[in-house]
Amino acid sequence: MKIFYSDSFVLPLPEGHRFPMQKYAMLRKRVEEAGVCAPGELRVPRAATDGELALVHTRGYLEKVKTGTLSRREIRRIGFPWSEQMVERSRRSCGATLEAAETALLEGFAANLAGGTHHAFADRGEGYCVFNDVAVAIRTLQREGAVERAVVIDTDVHQGNGTARIFEGDPSVFTFSIHGAKNFPFHKERSDLDAELMDGARDDMYLEALAEGLKRSLEESEAEIAFYLAGADAFEEDRLGRLSVSKEALAWRDRMVLEACRRCSLPVVVTMAGGYAREIENTVEIQLASIMEAQRMWRLERST
Repeated sequence: MKIFYSDSFVLPLPEGHRFPMQKYAMLRKRVEEAGVCAPGELRVPRAATDGELALVHTRGYLEKVKTGTLSRREIRRIGFPWSEQMVERSRRSCGATLEAAETALLEGFAANLAGGTHHAFADRGEGYCVFNDVAVAIRTLQREGAVERAVVIDTDVHQGNGTARIFEGDPSVFTFSIHGAKNFPFHKERSDLDAELMDGARDDMYLEALAEGLKRSLEESEAEIAFYLAGADAFEEDRLGRLSVSKEALAWRDRMVLEACRRCSLPVVVTMAGGYAREIENTVEIQLASIMEAQRMWRLERST
């Protein structure tokens, strides 16, 4: 199974910054150690082009990101200081999801070891998200005639507000988000389907809501490709999650989503989205499990 990574493009963050950038390199190392990929299948992606990004993002916003002319307020909203490395990494993350999507259409499953930057709107970034990689991938595939319809299955604990706004009123893209009702973002956008969970929701409540939302999403979307945001931040020990979901339930979540898509013959792109566990190894372990479940499904697909 082909997997794309962009962790070699490191962001220069201030000392004490809360975003755990090291999780990406740690995850890639664990993927290599686990033998998930055959030689040559773990790849550095190309950078998304201006034309691809402009299918989603406004020209004005793109120009400000490229030239470093974002206002202080805009930079605070993103959460990262501007740098040339930030721009390059954000482009590469979009490129990784796009290349994974192109691969999934051919091979059934592919993954980006980052991505899931679902808080990025057309005209602004937010919540550690500069460009919306899933939206860029979908619009590029649509422009190329590779697909007409897509479904976004977003299990990050924070609502995919940017994605919801970008595709609002567009019947060709079905957006499903299962998230904390009282967690960030505090102003929610309207997805095609939102499953909102109260603080402290446990495994049974989480999986029941996921099952209902997944069934409806796949039935109503009539999609030709699925984008699965396998966020690790619903985990009970996540600093920003506010839910009480176990690792075991999150592993079952992965199986539910990927098996349901496979039954529908839907190619799947897996992105990592958020994860902020108190012990970073827990985030990495959860995300590795998501990748390994995708690999298992890919092998089943190839054996049939």
